[in-house]
Amino acid sequence: MAAKIRKGDRVVVISGRDKGKVGEVLGVNPSEGRATVRGVNLGKRHQRQSASQQGGIITKEMPIHLSNLAVADPKDDKPTRVGFRFEGEGEDRKKVRFAKRSGDMING
Repeated sequence: MAAKIRKGDRVVVISGRDKGKVGEVLGVNPSEGRATVRGVNLGKRHQRQSASQQGGIITKEMPIHLSNLAVADPKDDKPTRVGFRFEGEGEDRKKVRFAKRSGDMING
């Protein structure tokens, strides 16, 4: 089955303390059903100093459950459902994702 939310997608948080925020998906973990989104679900981590990184308390994005995310419509950044359709004919036929709200194709 093709994934509805993929790395690089623009998503909207639909529930939780970050509701309404829009961000780009940095990574998806399908086995846990979670994704990391830029600027969403920020948490504090105590980081030990290493040769390449300064120690201290750092802020980083923590994974958020996929059920709390919806793909943003390419037209107006509002949450939309994702559909699949085939475009092209014969050997050029390709399965693409589209926003059910506006019908526009979703890049990625």
